[in-house]
Amino acid sequence: MAQKYRIYINDNTLFITHELPTQIEKIQQIEVEGFDFESFYKNLKSSKKKNYLLLTKKPASVFKKIKDNLTVIKAAGGLVTNAKGEFLFIFRNKKWDLPKGKVDKGEKVKDAAVREVEEECGVKVEKRNDRICKTYHVYEMGGELILKRTSWYHMKVKGSPKLVPQVEEGITEAIWLAPQEIKAKIKNTYALITDVLKSEQLI
Repeated sequence: MAQKYRIYINDNTLFITHELPTQIEKIQQIEVEGFDFESFYKNLKSSKKKNYLLLTKKPASVFKKIKDNLTVIKAAGGLVTNAKGEFLFIFRNKKWDLPKGKVDKGEKVKDAAVREVEEECGVKVEKRNDRICKTYHVYEMGGELILKRTSWYHMKVKGSPKLVPQVEEGITEAIWLAPQEIKAKIKNTYALITDVLKSEQLI
């Protein structure tokens, strides 16, 4: 089965896939031939559309072509549960988020995921389980386009520990949410976080 990719750019999503995504929202198809990501990115500033589609029989090669022209930053994070079955969320940059951060040079991605959760929330991860998914997010920094690739992992902690938000990282709150409380909070979150939660059928 051909792979599917989603690249998040602010409030916009670029789908690269071999078939039309199953979704309600309107989607604008873009011609794959001659597609230039940098021009597409610049034009997004004046566009009101939210979803774009590159329909191709070779999603992986189209994605690789885009990726090769961007600066890739690896990041990792976790969907963390406690003994009560509650989920760990943080509040940063005026939005609800999941703990994550950049992978250090020479560090394994899965180790970075645990380190970031522990640093950002002041908890001890008891167990790191399988990877849930990868998300891709493009933004501009210092005049260049960055592709942040985040690997997300399942994690567990013992009991229901007190959370200590890492204020120096801009985290003003860290909380445990019961599954039924998640929907209300994620009205104010990022599309890629919604995707991680959807993949786990939490929303």
